[in-house]
Amino acid sequence: MKRLGLIVGIDILIPFGILLVLVVYLIYTRSKFEKNIVDLYEKKFEQWKENSNEVSPKKKVCKELVGLIYKEEYNVSIELLDESVRSPLQRGKFKIKGE
Repeated sequence: MKRLGLIVGIDILIPFGILLVLVVYLIYTRSKFEKNIVDLYEKKFEQWKENSNEVSPKKKVCKELVGLIYKEEYNVSIELLDESVRSPLQRGKFKIKGE
């Protein structure tokens, strides 16, 4: 009876041993793969930084939402979100763009 229990124990240990070896191998290969990918992207990033320094950065003028324009029947009303544009609007310093 003892001998039968020992054989069953060994029969169960062999698949778990194989599984353990397989898991360790997969973890090792994945970490090696991730390290290679990180190194590759770091190298590409360094190349990008070198190439991007050659072009002088230009300051781009961005649009800013400062008000909303509504049409109510025949009247046009402007709702200001930023009061700093009130003076240019009152002086008539604006452009109208259409389609």
